Amino acid sequence: MSATPIQLSQANLPKIATGVKVPSYDRTKGGRSIAHIGVGGFHRAHQAVYLDDLLHQQEGWRLSGIGLLPHDAAMRDTLARQDCLYTVVERDPNGDQARVIGSLQEFLFAPDGRERVLSKLTSADTPIVSLTITENGYYVNQATGAFNDTHPDIQHDLAHSHEPNCSFGYLIEALDRRRTAGLPPFTILSCDNLQNNGEMAHRMLMAFAELRDPTLRNWIESNGSFPNTMVDRITPATSQEHRNYVAHRFAIEDGWPVVCEPFRQWVIEDHFPLGRPAWELVGAQMTTNVLPYELIKLRLLNASHQALCYIGILLGYELVHEAMQDSGVRELVRRMMDDEVTSLLLPVPGVDLSSYKAKVIERFSNSVIQDTLIRLATDGSARIPKFVLPSIAQQIERGGPIRILSFVVASWFRYLSGRGETGKELTIIDPLAQTLQERARTGERDPRPLLGMQELFGETLTNSERFVSEVGKWLASFYDLGARKTLESL
Repeated sequence: MSATPIQLSQANLPKIATGVKVPSYDRTKGGRSIAHIGVGGFHRAHQAVYLDDLLHQQEGWRLSGIGLLPHDAAMRDTLARQDCLYTVVERDPNGDQARVIGSLQEFLFAPDGRERVLSKLTSADTPIVSLTITENGYYVNQATGAFNDTHPDIQHDLAHSHEPNCSFGYLIEALDRRRTAGLPPFTILSCDNLQNNGEMAHRMLMAFAELRDPTLRNWIESNGSFPNTMVDRITPATSQEHRNYVAHRFAIEDGWPVVCEPFRQWVIEDHFPLGRPAWELVGAQMTTNVLPYELIKLRLLNASHQALCYIGILLGYELVHEAMQDSGVRELVRRMMDDEVTSLLLPVPGVDLSSYKAKVIERFSNSVIQDTLIRLATDGSARIPKFVLPSIAQQIERGGPIRILSFVVASWFRYLSGRGETGKELTIIDPLAQTLQERARTGERDPRPLLGMQELFGETLTNSERFVSEVGKWLASFYDLGARKTLESL
């Protein structure tokens, strides 16, 4: 399309090209709010899209986005120019589809107005607060599973409870204000990639509340709700190329579009004491038990992301589909799922695991998504313990195979050295990056300095001779033979 791009705004919606779906509902109408903390690309491609679909059928709900971090100012400014509208492009080799999402009614930037955010969370018209705060946002000690009460964010918000900075501080301060006002607690809906994400949010928040005020903690425990969810949609970070593509292909000037795959899934534990949108009308699965769905997704799809990203980077690839075009990487992913993970999963009525795994391979091979390996490699210290290590621990307990899963851990360790085989510097994005890299370089072929981080590996795996030996074998091979020959030997 060669037309001059149109600046995205409410007033300009009638000018958007035919073929791009735009909100047909009245965005000025009020309604009950879902306040969402962490308005990143995934939320805007997933939960906001489900609600946009629903609003085309029935009114009554809106999203209020909340940004807590200084870098959220860029999102604030972009959405303000666009009346909180943005474009979602579903990219598929058979053709791309664009739509403008209108379910986001406002964006509140906490550093500009803490009280405005707290007022929204305290309002009787806010029965649900949802979260996409990443795996690291729950302040969990990875080794013990306990609450990390020494984290600077937590220490600050305990000392300044009425002037919070982090998500937990805002949630607990708002809940305390609701209790004082005689209002019931909002439902807290985690939409992060964590097994039992609702239960995780519950346990960590209760630990925080206990430190602040045991009476408040007991009130939340007695009256609150933390449904588990399972979410899925591959959503690369927005790039300037995406902005240019939306302007050129769909003639929309959008400062922060979202590009994603066509596939999406949302499984939700149906426990909302104050009510909820009718998500089931637009494809979400409401259930009483999310766990079997979670295990399939986390242990197959998310673990496969970890399996391919580090070896892919070591082989010199930058994009996910490029790595998946490598027959060795493709076979690694397939065999990890088939040989070492599938037997650990719970049966789910209506889910055929062979079809699911084939779909994973197909989704990762989508060449038009342009998903990056570095995105998948980000925060490995949170992702490896959640997606890969639980399968290893289970297999060790039952005497099962851990050969390929150990290879995945070794590939992460080799990547953490920060140097490729040609001497090229490798980007490591992780809150523990400095420690991880120091230990990787100290140990080199010896995995024990890294495996000694019990906060990541726990006592059982750290002390497992079989696991240490298996990881060490592969790690030595990475240094001695290189990534390609090591993959071939696997």
